[in-house]
Amino acid sequence: MDAAQPIVVRIAGRVTPADVPRLCEELSAQLRGADAADATGAAPATGDIAATRATGAVPATRATEAICDVGELTHPNLAAVDALARLQLTARRLGCRIRLRNAGHELLSLLDLVGLVGLVGAGLGPEPPP
Repeated sequence: MDAAQPIVVRIAGRVTPADVPRLCEELSAQLRGADAADATGAAPATGDIAATRATGAVPATRATEAICDVGELTHPNLAAVDALARLQLTARRLGCRIRLRNAGHELLSLLDLVGLVGLVGAGLGPEPPP
């Protein structure tokens, strides 16, 4: 199959403004193919935020999509909205796009309120389509 496997960015817990630059840097490193992953495929990250490759077999430079799994986000807030907007900008600059997975009603409402619900491809269920 020629299509690349997407990068999965998992956001859990509470996002603070201090988390946003690190999360964007990790996504950027994954998209550029930097060797940020350890042997298990998990990127080094503190807290509950991590960017991981869906499968380690496909080179990161071929990814065209990053899925942001926000199912474990405990406190949807404006810092989380800011993180998603900045992740989308980071991905677009590198020729990729962000789609949300497991977005709760509260986060979707916040995204809709600030006019970003369409920007991040919100509404994915538990598993993305192949």
